[in-house]
Amino acid sequence: MTTMSDQRSDRPAGRHDAEPDRVPADGTSASKPEPRVDVDGLAAHLLGRWPDERRRARERAADPRFWKDESLSMDEHRERVLEQLRLMVADEDKQVWLAFPERLGGGDAHGANLAGFEEMVAADPSLQIKAGVQWGLFASAILHLGTPEQQDRLLPGAMDLSVPGAFAMTETGHGSDVASIATTATYDPETEEFVIHTPFRAAWKDYLGNAAVHATAATVFAQLVTKGVNHGVHCFYVPIRDPETMEFLPGVGGEDDGLKGGLRGVDNGRLHFDHVRVPRTDLLARYGSVAPDGTYSSPIESPGRRFFTMLGSLVQGRVSLDGAAIAASKIGLAIATRYGAERRQFASASPVEETVLLDYATHRRRLLPRIAEVYAAHFSHDRLLDLFDDVFSGAKDMPEQREDLETTAAALKATSTRFALDTLQECREACGGAGFLTENRITSLRADLDVYATFEGDNTVLLQLVAKRLVSDYGKHLKAATKTPAGAARFVVDQATDAALHRTGLRRFGQTIADVGDPRRAAGHLRDPETQRELLADRVAEMVEQAALALRPAQKADPETAARIFDENQVALVEAAKAHADLLRWSAFTEALETIEDPGTRRVLTWLRDVFGLTVIERNMAWYLLNGRLSAQRARTVTSYVDRLLLRLRPFAVELVDAWGYGQDHLRAKIASGAEAQRQEEARAHLARLRASGDAPVSEKALHKMGTRLRS
Repeated sequence: MTTMSDQRSDRPAGRHDAEPDRVPADGTSASKPEPRVDVDGLAAHLLGRWPDERRRARERAADPRFWKDESLSMDEHRERVLEQLRLMVADEDKQVWLAFPERLGGGDAHGANLAGFEEMVAADPSLQIKAGVQWGLFASAILHLGTPEQQDRLLPGAMDLSVPGAFAMTETGHGSDVASIATTATYDPETEEFVIHTPFRAAWKDYLGNAAVHATAATVFAQLVTKGVNHGVHCFYVPIRDPETMEFLPGVGGEDDGLKGGLRGVDNGRLHFDHVRVPRTDLLARYGSVAPDGTYSSPIESPGRRFFTMLGSLVQGRVSLDGAAIAASKIGLAIATRYGAERRQFASASPVEETVLLDYATHRRRLLPRIAEVYAAHFSHDRLLDLFDDVFSGAKDMPEQREDLETTAAALKATSTRFALDTLQECREACGGAGFLTENRITSLRADLDVYATFEGDNTVLLQLVAKRLVSDYGKHLKAATKTPAGAARFVVDQATDAALHRTGLRRFGQTIADVGDPRRAAGHLRDPETQRELLADRVAEMVEQAALALRPAQKADPETAARIFDENQVALVEAAKAHADLLRWSAFTEALETIEDPGTRRVLTWLRDVFGLTVIERNMAWYLLNGRLSAQRARTVTSYVDRLLLRLRPFAVELVDAWGYGQDHLRAKIASGAEAQRQEEARAHLARLRASGDAPVSEKALHKMGTRLRS
């Protein structure tokens, strides 16, 4: 096992022995001593609210019994992962049971459960996802949608893996549109049973983990019909296989999804039902129940609110994917950064010494801003975990908090999973041909993470959900602000002032006057966290306002016109949601800086926060220029100042990734093991011996230059 102290000795030295850059990027005096990062202290801080659970999960991920074996066939990989789940159940700490009730052997510790769960991506993403299917979806559906009696009856088998289960929500014809699924559950009062039926091929349940081979039961989502009324989507506990023969039960059918682009250790498959009967008592009845005579009742009167409450109770999948995607990004960046700190390529300043990759501006640009974004994502995920635990522990389980949780989880999951895929690809390219080798993990990790962008909610659909909340909140604010004549007048004045300030270029003109003759003034403004906050928040506010005002005519329009108006603004809505996610992450990073006690560490992380904020502004520069938020002078300064910060951060690159706490047993990549440094040292020593002996051949180029000088 690799301990925290072990990790200090197995990382590359980076540039800590080099002469530090004496042109401070933050405008401070050149005599100010260079800061140092307290790696162990930062690593302990990053463990967050549940450090013990994270440490235990990382210890398991460092255990070779749980590592991904790239040599296995698909069938062998599936069986290995199932055995790994059984090992997890057998562990004395029962960490996989943390979220379940204490009366059943669990811990009632929802946040702690996810904090540990997301770390399993370091062992094998297939293991993490199969565990997520069993305990985070199948068992959690029973926990969150079932009554206490149903929990006591059905949860023990799901918890101890004696009943492997599938989570049968998604249909071939309706992926993210759960409300429109076509599978039906029609109540028969004569037998007090529900009849589960798949009426056509597009209604087959699809992409279900555990369904292809291992599941003996499933939580099946279907349209509940009783007394001729469709009460919407509800969840049913349905046995699907004989646990002895593993054959499908009568009326149940299915097939294997087969070979996938990644996650080959998860047996995804399809299920369909031909008038399968289940007892009335196997409708998971927390939010809706049917009496023996077929009368439907629910504690939530509104069908729409009932539907979203049921789905909201399963939000932990999105929360955990956010954390897992961040962990995968850390692993890829740790590998690429360690390699980039050792690998030398091309002689530049020295005729006899090649240059370390991270000393090139292009390499710093491809890796360091992503390290900054991972820190921002990490701190925002910590806040999301706090919100999740507050809601599911019952400490702050109120409608507004649940809505905040759902919106934040959607925004961050969509952002971090997309970021993980882009980052792993960048890391692969940054490592050249070595990054393409399976032994260095990056390509395999990216393949396994690929589906994260579409399961537990397609990212584009999730961003639309976020934008809908933002526009709804704006509408409420607008309604409140214009309720009185005075309020309406203020709103008109504010709109006119905003147009005069931004759309006529007055703000840009003021920035140009303030900065004239001294680019350092522009850099000083950009370094100010209030300036960054204003730029990021103003973009969100402006984009939401524009979208909300553009959508207002749809409220009173006919359905065809309303659909057209929405379609015209759909892309703008998604972009507004992305901007909101950027602001969430920047705000979390900024708040986290106040909790860093070591001055040197805080100073370096402040530079890192500035890199994140300014690169977000940089990649959206066209918007800031077109909407009058930045002058041309400040726009030019953004890129030059980011480059200065990256140069300033270069000596700390390896320390910043080491602080994530992943040692060799987690990375398991040869190019991150120090082997490259040994190869480079061997090459340098060999060439030095040749030069010292006088036996080194003279290059033709050197002879040509000498001859040219003599002739002249």
